[in-house]
Amino acid sequence: MDYRSFISDLIEKRADEFISISDEIWGYAEPRFREYKSSKLQQDYMKNQGFSIKADLAGEETAFIAEFGSGKPVIAFLGEFDSLSGLSQEADVTKHCPVEKNGEGHGCGHNLLGTAALAATVALKEYMEANNLPGTIRYYGCPAEENAGGKAYLVRDGYFNDCDIALTWHPGTVNRTVGNGSLANFRVFYTFHGTSSHAAGAPHLGRSALDAVELMDVGVNYMREHMIDEARVHYAITNPGGTAPNVVQAEAQVLYAIRAPQVTQVKELFERVNDIAKGAALMTQTKVDIRQVAAYSNYIGNDSIAKQLDANMDHFLPIGYTDEEIEYAKKFQEVITDLDKANLKSAAEKLVGKLESKKILEMPLFDFLAPYKSEAGSGGSTDVGDVSWVVPTGQVNTVCWAAGTAGHSWQVVAQGKSSIAHKGMFLAAKVMAATAYEYLTNPQLVEEAKKTWLEMLDGETYPNPLPKDVKPAIW
Repeated sequence: MDYRSFISDLIEKRADEFISISDEIWGYAEPRFREYKSSKLQQDYMKNQGFSIKADLAGEETAFIAEFGSGKPVIAFLGEFDSLSGLSQEADVTKHCPVEKNGEGHGCGHNLLGTAALAATVALKEYMEANNLPGTIRYYGCPAEENAGGKAYLVRDGYFNDCDIALTWHPGTVNRTVGNGSLANFRVFYTFHGTSSHAAGAPHLGRSALDAVELMDVGVNYMREHMIDEARVHYAITNPGGTAPNVVQAEAQVLYAIRAPQVTQVKELFERVNDIAKGAALMTQTKVDIRQVAAYSNYIGNDSIAKQLDANMDHFLPIGYTDEEIEYAKKFQEVITDLDKANLKSAAEKLVGKLESKKILEMPLFDFLAPYKSEAGSGGSTDVGDVSWVVPTGQVNTVCWAAGTAGHSWQVVAQGKSSIAHKGMFLAAKVMAATAYEYLTNPQLVEEAKKTWLEMLDGETYPNPLPKDVKPAIW
């Protein structure tokens, strides 16, 4: 039996175990840096499978590494398990039905993400034992991908320094190997401090922190015309200074996400936004505290690893769906927004061209391999980018939701325990495990990946965008 069939059989034999882990984590729905149950569940499972465990890493209580084997090469599988706020939702329901009002939900599929990477690691361990293969494999349980960039702390503290190859994936609506590019991203709190007073009786004695926030937001909005098209700046007022309009607000706060294709571009925008904040403080005679809490680097793709991933993805496709699963997906397509439906048409044309797009738009589930594009780009950000700066990295997407489903939505949460989601999870696990086997047993492939990685870096080194004094924190 060849390695692909062996690995596939191993994963299928343990399917119920992996489904149970994924579904339990879906139910826990724990936010960044508080994934205590999810992390413990995976640690206990990996310990029982014979992996050594290192936990509480880089100041992140829920971060851990499960390791097996010894020597080179060292292959890393990256997992995540954090949820998103405000996305609580009942499973398999085609209308918005929160389990808990304003509760957490797995709106990015991280219950699936971590479990597939774990499954790939376990399957490869069994194959290594059965065939007496040397080398080291690790599952990285990575917290706080959403909003806090947990992997960046692990990278900064050296936990990837001896890795040769890193592999990961993300749930989605398309089966494809991910190309170069994602947006680097800084998350920054701007807290303004003013002077409180009675807004009617003594307004001249007050200095409004909320005025400063609003002036800053206006200033940044004017900046948008004068930045590169690919950059993105978003904000949320996290503290408006209270709910009483007759009190001048003594404190107010806004959280910014500043994105661009390159870390250097984000740093430049960051300084400009800082100047705008300082200007708003001067205009209102308030003071501003600037606190960067997270940084994501852009993703460095690797065509060499992508080639191996693509070949394995092609081998394991199509997934194959039952009539019931097709009908399930159609029902969820009916409840996506009109904007999402319009975006699906546009996305399909970009994927396969205008003529072919008409065919695939008839499918509620895209059961095929999308063409690989080296410079694919991405409108989002991921802390996998930080890993890719220090280790040659490859990643794939697999179909886990009905075509057109928007990420970070209640529709994603609702589909997160379906058989469709589980099939996508198993596809990702098989692709990663088979690809890892190829790097584990072929030193030349490892060298090719490293050569490609160095060419992509083009002399640059990891920018380490996290300030030295920033530590993982719940905010």
